[in-house]
Amino acid sequence: MTFHDRGTSWFLAQLKPNCAKIADKNLKRQGFKTFMPLEEETRQRNGKFVTAMRPLFPGYIFVAFDAACGFWRAVNSTYGITRLVSLGKEPTAVPRDLVSQLMLRCDAKGKFLPPKLLKPGDQVTLTKGPFANFVAEVEDIAPNRRVWVLMEVMGAQTRVAVGADQLRAV
Repeated sequence: MTFHDRGTSWFLAQLKPNCAKIADKNLKRQGFKTFMPLEEETRQRNGKFVTAMRPLFPGYIFVAFDAACGFWRAVNSTYGITRLVSLGKEPTAVPRDLVSQLMLRCDAKGKFLPPKLLKPGDQVTLTKGPFANFVAEVEDIAPNRRVWVLMEVMGAQTRVAVGADQLRAV
């Protein structure tokens, strides 16, 4: 999933509101390589907890192209894109290692995977279930990959067992 074309760099494009899928489709149709890491997020809606895939960087998508060829103008005029992130008149490339490391942490569908190595004392955020968005501290990791975390609920420390896939390092 890494990208190594000569002269090609990764850039960050700002999306128009609610246009992530449209922009991704239009960029790919024009021949651009895109990358938008996703994470599962649980929100409460109408009294129920709903889990859905959400962008890791809401409002942005990574786009790869050769800036020397002037392709950035085509990206800027793509339906669903507001503009490429720039420091001056021309877009600024994102460090290749940053994008490569993000890609390594994602599965084939672009889902951002939890860190493989958690250890007692690590601060984590729960990503699913009724405790979504709560910050907790890893207390212990069982052999079956269940992680015991300590979190503050109603003023008291509470010990909860969760799956490693439900945690994101803070």
